[in-house]
Amino acid sequence: MDYSVIVKKAWEGYDASKTIRNIEDISAMVSTNHVYRITFDDDDIIIAKLSYFGKFEHFKEDHRIIQTLANNLLYPFENLLARSLLKNNRVYIYHYKHGKTDAWVVFYNPTRILQRLPRRLDENHIKKLGQQVGKFHKACSRVKNVLPKSSKTLRTDIASLLTQLNANEKQFGTAMQADFLKYHCETFLKNRSKYNMSSFEIIPVFIDWNIGNFSVTPSLELYSRWDYDWFRMSYRVLDFYFFSRVVSDIGDRTVFSYVINTMMEDRFIIFLKEYHKVNPLTADEIRFMKEAYRFFILNYVIKDGKHFFSEQYAEKLQAEAFNVYLPSVDRDFDAEKIIEALKLK
Repeated sequence: MDYSVIVKKAWEGYDASKTIRNIEDISAMVSTNHVYRITFDDDDIIIAKLSYFGKFEHFKEDHRIIQTLANNLLYPFENLLARSLLKNNRVYIYHYKHGKTDAWVVFYNPTRILQRLPRRLDENHIKKLGQQVGKFHKACSRVKNVLPKSSKTLRTDIASLLTQLNANEKQFGTAMQADFLKYHCETFLKNRSKYNMSSFEIIPVFIDWNIGNFSVTPSLELYSRWDYDWFRMSYRVLDFYFFSRVVSDIGDRTVFSYVINTMMEDRFIIFLKEYHKVNPLTADEIRFMKEAYRFFILNYVIKDGKHFFSEQYAEKLQAEAFNVYLPSVDRDFDAEKIIEALKLK
């Protein structure tokens, strides 16, 4: 289907007096989301994102939280987040439903981009990034009480996967694979209470951090961040797996996998040490990093993978989830190594 037709309808619902000259698809082609650069007759430019992944209500909820967050973050992060266009003082989201097509569109102001980090970071980059993320998480923590409420939790997402498994095991592979997934869901739910999670703070987290969705200043301070596919109100620990990939020895890759080993690299420990100086971590949060990774694989790769990733990536990542990712969770992550490095008790 030509989704640009939906984008045009969305814009007509926003401001039909402004005429579109050109719609250019600038999607990364990794996910099922479509991103467009819209140029108008007067040369103004905006970005449109069309999605049919997940639930419209969650998409709307997330964007309203992000918009409030963007407006309430204070210096030096007051201009960090890409902002959505408003209509009648609310984030404008167009919902298209026709036949089997159910999609939604949001418009963004184009983001200013300064410098991208190199594909492989040096130690100075890693240290600065650790400090900056620590400061950013602190800034998010300070405004958490004024943000709209979120309905998603880790528990509800895993419960949803268990419900799908019990209703139709075959959609996830063989009976043995379904049992394997149920085991990991139940292990996650059991370990939630084991690590004193009720003491963890809930803040806005973006989860999917990669070299391609944020920029920095020449002095390596966070400058801009866009692309909000996996945003949620949750624990800061959920952000760490992706930062371990950003700082990993292998660096940013065109063809990617989600192996757990990046969280055991010395380079990631350097990142965490700098983060910890700015925004102290607890031993239980380090132990929970394993569960955050397990959640990521179960929720975003297994439960939502076929809907979110393009078909080629979904098949690759889901096969690796069974053969590599999930078997490695309890085998290859050693929290005590990190706890000792951070001198935590």
